[in-house]
Amino acid sequence: MNFQPTNLSPFHSDVLQQTTLGKLCGQDRLFRDRYEVLRMLGRGGFGVTFLARDVYLPSQPLCVIKQLCPKVSDPITLQSAQTRFEREAKTLSKLGSHSQIPMLLDYFVMEGEFYLVQEYIRGATLARLVRRSGPISEGALNHFLREMLPLLQYIHQNQVIHRDIKPQNIIRCEDDGRLVLIDFGAVKEEISQIGESKTKAPTTQFIGTVGFAPPEQFSLRPVYATDIYALGVTCVYLLTGKAPLDFDNDRRTGELCWRSAIKVSDSLGQVLDKMLKISLHERYQSAVAVLRALNKDLAVDNLSHCMTVRRRPEDELDNRKTTTILNYRSPVVRNAIAMRERKSRIQAKNMQTQNQKMNSLASTSGN
Repeated sequence: MNFQPTNLSPFHSDVLQQTTLGKLCGQDRLFRDRYEVLRMLGRGGFGVTFLARDVYLPSQPLCVIKQLCPKVSDPITLQSAQTRFEREAKTLSKLGSHSQIPMLLDYFVMEGEFYLVQEYIRGATLARLVRRSGPISEGALNHFLREMLPLLQYIHQNQVIHRDIKPQNIIRCEDDGRLVLIDFGAVKEEISQIGESKTKAPTTQFIGTVGFAPPEQFSLRPVYATDIYALGVTCVYLLTGKAPLDFDNDRRTGELCWRSAIKVSDSLGQVLDKMLKISLHERYQSAVAVLRALNKDLAVDNLSHCMTVRRRPEDELDNRKTTTILNYRSPVVRNAIAMRERKSRIQAKNMQTQNQKMNSLASTSGN
């Protein structure tokens, strides 16, 4: 599948000429004697992403290589940056055990640049699907939220804030239909801070996407509720097909004026309104809270709760039901988990076979 890219824009041409991976596109040479670099997938403020093939494994699976490009020359600063990078990469590796997050296959530092190798998710982003087929229905949005909120709760339970939830970062997997969340901002944030401690006038870089990020994110103080806001804006996009910057904002509160663009039930409208509150105190604080609001049977009777300090049996029931929902796995997700486990077993077996062959060759050459 090697090819020599042609008819490229200056933007893409610069990437191919100036990055290590770009220079290997269409070439016979392998990256790290293992990866065949096929084409560029995207470019952002912190690096560039390429599609590659792992020729080391017998099945030669596709993978994604992200090249993060910090501008660091000082050895001490670079060592500090590497420590940060490795810490965040280990967090991503832990998160990747979830079927709706790409597996982290490898991470390393080469010539002062940081690389992540992740599982390739074959499919289309929600942004592309909306452009192709139009906005989704309220019923479909309810299914979307019930699939995304347990995932978001899992991420937050692992003390991670995604920082960049948007339709472009959610993929509908072609193989099994599950939703997969990509492009976590944690590593980007660490990279953006590299070298700042060495300067007298440190600069800061915003991590996220304008329109999907609430005010606290611009102040570089994201919290778990920050992801709730971004998910709310994503919902509005899925319902209307309109980007957040296409809407007006309330002059008094700064909140998104989205209601006139689409008619939804009062219950869903109230949930989305609260997800989109500019004030952190008024916004949902967790994915669990949003799930409770979506399920009226799980809603807490706030008036009764305020009138008594005794724990009610109903509250225990609410908590058990909420836990059940968070632990629930749809047939699509269960199938995805089974496929991933089967894929991991096959890869492990292939790796064992490959190592046995190498050991056998080494023994033969030694004799």
